[in-house]
Amino acid sequence: MPNAEERRRQLYQLFGDLPPRDRPINARLVRTERRAEYQLDVFDFDLNGVERVPGYFVKPLGATGRLPTILYNHAHGGDYPLGKDELTQSRSLLQPEPYAVALTRAGYAALCIDHWAFGQRATRPEADIFKHMIWQGQVMWGMMVYDSLRAVDYLVSRDDVDTNRLGTLGLSMGSLMAWYVAALDERIKVCVDLCCLGDFQSLIETNMLEGHGIYYYVPSLLKYFTTAQINALIAPRPHLGLAGDLDLLTPPHGLDRIDAELKQVYASLNASDCWRLLRYPVGHLETAEMRVEVLVWLKRWL
Repeated sequence: MPNAEERRRQLYQLFGDLPPRDRPINARLVRTERRAEYQLDVFDFDLNGVERVPGYFVKPLGATGRLPTILYNHAHGGDYPLGKDELTQSRSLLQPEPYAVALTRAGYAALCIDHWAFGQRATRPEADIFKHMIWQGQVMWGMMVYDSLRAVDYLVSRDDVDTNRLGTLGLSMGSLMAWYVAALDERIKVCVDLCCLGDFQSLIETNMLEGHGIYYYVPSLLKYFTTAQINALIAPRPHLGLAGDLDLLTPPHGLDRIDAELKQVYASLNASDCWRLLRYPVGHLETAEMRVEVLVWLKRWL
């Protein structure tokens, strides 16, 4: 049986022709703002050599030393202009208090970048980007994950980031990004995903493939991986999943399947307390109870 590192390489190879992982990163600080509860640094990154990547880095006011840090992943929701502003403004599917406030109040720094087709990168339709990339042997989701992995590379280069306490967090598309990045990069010590731990096969069974944007689909993925098998690559690191049993993007029988498989994986590694799936009688949104659980989980493990 292939080991975890071999499986990570196999997953990464499905992403098509990606830029080199060792190309230099350029981070240009555009401006710094003092908000009521945190410092906001606005960046312009060269992560991929193809398209500039705007980003926000937030940290508690007056913070010194190395801080536990979250790679925050924004959602999709068809709101292409929002992008990284979700970190500082929140969105309708999230609790009203932005995660920039909640995280910095708890002592964390956080980075959020605009992904392809979102925020300041919303210059072309998602479908056009996907089609253009496919023609060139690239996979849109792979290029998005690549940018996130390079964002981790940037974080570990900062002298105010505790590289032993890196986590990742997101809702919807941001949830998907959280568990893919955590699966591929062991520098991520804690993963929290909200409302997008969808079992691929259950989406087929319930005719819900249209529920996801075209970015979601990776050629040949199902020949090699299930959702649970990707998430198993996070083990034994702490991973909290939060889901709504009325969410069409995470069919309940698919959640049952993932939970059962990951319980076995974590138990086999003597880490049963590091996997937890919490389910609520709601749809595709973050509840107040979910927000509490997210912060408790981060405090416990990060």
